[in-house]
Amino acid sequence: MVGAHDQDGETFAVRLRGLRKEFGDVVAVDGVDLDVRDGEFLTLLGPSGSGKTTVLRMVAGFELPTAGTVELGGVDVTRRAPFERDVNTVFQDYALFPHMTVLDNVAYGLRVKRVGRRERTRRAEEALAGVRLAGFGPRTPSQLSGGQRQRVALARALVNRPRVLLLDEPLGALDLKLREQMQVELKAIQRQVGITFVFVTHDQEEALTMSDRIAVFAGGRIEQVGTPADVYERPATPFVAGFVGTSNLLAGEAARQVVGRDGTWSVRPEKIRIERDDDGADGAHGARGTVREVVYVGSATRFVVDLDVGSTLVALQQNLQTSSMDVQGLRGARVRLVWRPEHEFRVADQATDPAVAVPDPVP
Repeated sequence: MVGAHDQDGETFAVRLRGLRKEFGDVVAVDGVDLDVRDGEFLTLLGPSGSGKTTVLRMVAGFELPTAGTVELGGVDVTRRAPFERDVNTVFQDYALFPHMTVLDNVAYGLRVKRVGRRERTRRAEEALAGVRLAGFGPRTPSQLSGGQRQRVALARALVNRPRVLLLDEPLGALDLKLREQMQVELKAIQRQVGITFVFVTHDQEEALTMSDRIAVFAGGRIEQVGTPADVYERPATPFVAGFVGTSNLLAGEAARQVVGRDGTWSVRPEKIRIERDDDGADGAHGARGTVREVVYVGSATRFVVDLDVGSTLVALQQNLQTSSMDVQGLRGARVRLVWRPEHEFRVADQATDPAVAVPDPVP
């Protein structure tokens, strides 16, 4: 299928225009426009209730939009049934058939399409090899680990060779170490197969780890679309600055006193240095305050500092030569936070809206 093209000739696997979804009086998705390029890994990131999963379900065909259009490869599929769309979906619960072997689970979709036994066995074995499960075909799902079951679900979705693979928080049920391992594996598999992945998560680190681009959702709208570096280093709104990473915002009188300019400004925690005396580095910006909380997390320590100018910042310090006992002694201490001017950035001001409120700095 030939994809849709923009004026520069770029190909899109998915195009959403004016997408809106209402559930009674609740507007779950409110005017979403989004282009997903062929072969990219795009993540829909946002808190619960932000609209990201509803958008995914409308692309899959499980929900019909109240307004707007869904295009796949340049074809309007807004009113088409799920089985008429060239997409497959992977869910968090895997949904494997427990009484079938791994090979039969993967080949099931081909069997429904009446693909011959020899061909579907070949393609199912290829799909298993593609997710690093060659030789696992005779096993049953109960004989696999959580990560292996997730890869079987992925192979089952890939065996039909869809144009777009939709993934609805597929790693949410895994423990932390396995989840981190699967993040790396999933991105490697996507590069290998070259299929467009649209991935839904509320986990900021997961989105930053795997994505080519991220669409940040809040209140049924997209706040920003960009590369992980763009979204993290140059957030477009205070919500993005607070949700993707730790919220370190200076506004109003605090911005005027610390930055010397009006507007809303942010500096990331890892860019801030903590000094115990009043001597700031030459050419650096800084602010004095009192350490309210100290959180030791092994490789680093987070300091929540209440500034004298009435704001709060979080600083992150690598524990290169310190222990938990060393840093705990800083609770209640007077400190100066210092950072370089090039590490502060201005974010667009926005009206206070409960749906897109910036989270408070947390330990």
